Amino acid sequence: MYTACPIAFSLSQVTPKHLYTPNHSTFTIEFLSLTFAFPLSLFMALFLSLLLILLFPSTNADWPPSPGYWPSSKFRSMSFNNGFRNLWGPGHQSVDQNALTIWLDRTSGSGFKSVRPFRSGYFGASIKVQPGYTAGVITAFYLSNNEAHPGFHDEVDIEFLGTTFGKPYTLQTNVYIRGSGDGKIIGREMKFHLWFDPTQDFHHYAILWLPKEIIFLVDDVPIRRYPRKSAATFPLRPMWVYGSIWDASSWATEDGKYKADYRYQPFVAKYTNFKASGCSAYAPAWCRPVSASPSLSGGLTSQQYRAMRWVQRYHMVYNYCRDPKRNHALTPECWS
Repeated sequence: MYTACPIAFSLSQVTPKHLYTPNHSTFTIEFLSLTFAFPLSLFMALFLSLLLILLFPSTNADWPPSPGYWPSSKFRSMSFNNGFRNLWGPGHQSVDQNALTIWLDRTSGSGFKSVRPFRSGYFGASIKVQPGYTAGVITAFYLSNNEAHPGFHDEVDIEFLGTTFGKPYTLQTNVYIRGSGDGKIIGREMKFHLWFDPTQDFHHYAILWLPKEIIFLVDDVPIRRYPRKSAATFPLRPMWVYGSIWDASSWATEDGKYKADYRYQPFVAKYTNFKASGCSAYAPAWCRPVSASPSLSGGLTSQQYRAMRWVQRYHMVYNYCRDPKRNHALTPECWS
């Protein structure tokens, strides 16, 4: 008789004489006086699945493949007071042992700004956001020259979009160029659900702004590359480094469906391990931009690209380049 009960055995115990196919639709194993029959199609499916797992062990893992290079380790951390100053909401900001805490309540949020502007560089901070109900609340780390060019500014964003109970934060990356964030907005959003809980611990988020590309990184894993296709679609003017927490109830959470609820105030964000290194706006012309990788070209390595593809395959939840409602005549970086 055929037995369906599970049994563990080593492949070394099964010799060729124990394997046979009485017809072309089944695969049969005889072992310890028991006969096991499998549909041949099932056996082949299991065999191919095992082969794929052996060949590509990290394809669907819970953690991204190693990028092989860690840019954050190449730059010194600075204290908040050495590189930044309060911009607004001073009563909603505190500094303790180089860690900055900012918060939003019904009366105000808070923001900060780097002392110097830059024309390229590596800009990062370790950030921890608040758990629970945070709908409508934006926690941001970004580059901008809005104060220097109001109504016609450039901006490169990393933003945590607040959420409701039981749902993950959305990390939004965005790029605005020469007023595309003013008036008639042309956003270049890519959104991610991270492979970890950003409320449980500090993680490092960074923008690497180079003359030919912008790389967004999370714990040194590249999650997005924005290439320079033309001067009209790439930020070339000096920018400052900013951070803030504020109420964006009109759009932040599920397109404004859920609003900030101040019964849960204050909404708190913590920043530490600040890094800002590169060519300042006042540096000489020969100042060399920092590198994204150890390669001579300065671009991402194949290992870094592999890690980025993993993130975009398993954790990207929105890509403006794939949105049929967008006018892609205005976004040439999506064409290739």
